[in-house]
Amino acid sequence: LSSQLKKIRAPLILENENKVGHPLIHLGYAHELSSREIAMEALSMAASSYNHMHKYLDDPRYSTPSPTQTQNSTHSPLEILCRVHKDPRFDDLFSHEGADNLGPLFEDHEALMLEYWNQWHITDPTAQFKASQMAAVALLVASIDPSNQDKKSYDFFIVHLLTTSHAVRILLPLIPEKWHIPLVRQWWLLTLAVYIAQLRPEIKLTSVTDFDRKGRGWEWVDEEAVGGKHALDAHYVKALRAMKTAAETWGDEDEFYIKAAVRFGSEFDGWGGFGSEELAVRHH
Repeated sequence: LSSQLKKIRAPLILENENKVGHPLIHLGYAHELSSREIAMEALSMAASSYNHMHKYLDDPRYSTPSPTQTQNSTHSPLEILCRVHKDPRFDDLFSHEGADNLGPLFEDHEALMLEYWNQWHITDPTAQFKASQMAAVALLVASIDPSNQDKKSYDFFIVHLLTTSHAVRILLPLIPEKWHIPLVRQWWLLTLAVYIAQLRPEIKLTSVTDFDRKGRGWEWVDEEAVGGKHALDAHYVKALRAMKTAAETWGDEDEFYIKAAVRFGSEFDGWGGFGSEELAVRHH
């Protein structure tokens, strides 16, 4: 797999609106597990997922910032997400959250999406990818709000932004350098789309930084992942592992990742964020 990835001639555009990044996620796991079967599954899924989203990276017209976008550019993905949260133009796009919002988002509000997509100015890929992984963790924690009856479960679609970010981190060293930024921008497009489709929850870093983990560390997280009551929920386990490997990769002196992992691990009680179509399928 590693040798083949180094030979690719075009960027790996592996997610579409229906699969929420699963081809990318599975390709990362294929490398980690040295599994030919998972690799074939991932590449087959990628081949069958080719759709209109490819044009945003294939055609430079979509990824060339306008003068306004250049003026508003920033190195921080979290700053852009906060701008999206506050932008009233998104307020009445959807009446409910769910993956069924993704299609109409690109079909009817493409210009608004691209306005924010092109605001992330990548000049230091390593530092900014580190920031993107922190943003993915912050987004997951932000997807729950105990005071809101409709937000008492962690968001099933937002967790995929964390696990796709983990996959990108695994795959970046394996692909030619010229495709590093396109792959990260691919993740960023998916992140913006899912964030908007899930009704733009407010991101409060204090929900992580002020959390009291009560002495619980990575040993506790490991035990919850493999032996806790949610150990058979694959997405729960994958989220905890993604946070742990991010801490191992970037360091965790301020305890951001361990606090996020303990909060998620201790509060998790099932997934939310589903629209009416997903709920109908799950209850069928």
